[in-house]
Amino acid sequence: MATCVRLSTGAEMPLLGLGTWKSSAGQVKAAVMAAIDAGYRHLDCAYVYQNESEVGEGIQQKIKEGVVKREDLFIVSKLWCTFYDKPLVKGACQKTLTDLKLDYLDLYLMHWPLGFKAGEELFPADDKGMSVPGNTGMLDTWEAMEELVDCGLVKAIGISNFNHEQIERILNKPGLKYKPACNQIECHPYLTQEKLIKYCQSKGIAVTAYSPLGSPDRPWAKPEDPSLLDDPRIKEIAAKHKKTPAQVLIRFHIQRNVIVIPKSVTPQRIVENFKVFDFELTKEEMATILSFNRNWRACVLDMFKILKEYPFNAEY
Repeated sequence: MATCVRLSTGAEMPLLGLGTWKSSAGQVKAAVMAAIDAGYRHLDCAYVYQNESEVGEGIQQKIKEGVVKREDLFIVSKLWCTFYDKPLVKGACQKTLTDLKLDYLDLYLMHWPLGFKAGEELFPADDKGMSVPGNTGMLDTWEAMEELVDCGLVKAIGISNFNHEQIERILNKPGLKYKPACNQIECHPYLTQEKLIKYCQSKGIAVTAYSPLGSPDRPWAKPEDPSLLDDPRIKEIAAKHKKTPAQVLIRFHIQRNVIVIPKSVTPQRIVENFKVFDFELTKEEMATILSFNRNWRACVLDMFKILKEYPFNAEY
């Protein structure tokens, strides 16, 4: 059974990775170490998660113990939106590399298709609480991303939260040097993303699913929001396979050839989430799970909505 996706660059990207969004300092180093011990070789990070330095400590510890070598690992990070001005891109990447204690990244993503005003604040807002945009277009930022490949800081570049119209603009850019290797998007049975996944895969762009369990620990969750892990229909399929609902939700992506990055800081769950290569959902079960789609997003980010490049107004 395939455990990797081949990127357009020729590199192999593990289908299963550890997500680190919302993993707090004090917990994430141990989570990374537990994940590497459990067999994970792909770690998903980002500057804006504010925990890369601890992630780096966990990686270094495991390299020092001889459990893995750097080249065994596939490390992803993301350029935050306040660094989209061309002169800021390289420094932002170097800061991430310093924090992670690495000399290159396997994949570096533009975190959103929209730039914010540069400065200290991660989420610059006006007095109405709405995001303040930057002045750099995504195609200019993309050129700076391409330069990171040329100077050896990153092996591949990609995007996150881009809709298909925004991807088209990059693919059609005059003088494009490297096309995006991957698009990381929210995806789970309540947001199945069939059109966007089909589009990306048809263009040779791999897809990574974030919040595959529906992000139950998102800070803005409301009690009335739907809960995937408690969905009786998912529980029923899990019981049939003697697996947990989380394992079924992860396996669902793997069978679509979609990379998946469940987040956990609980060692037992980190191990459990990796045990998804020893069973297969039937065609009928896959079709049933796809039928749960209701275009529900855990990550809507209302403060971004006024920005011209807000990606979620498009159908896909």
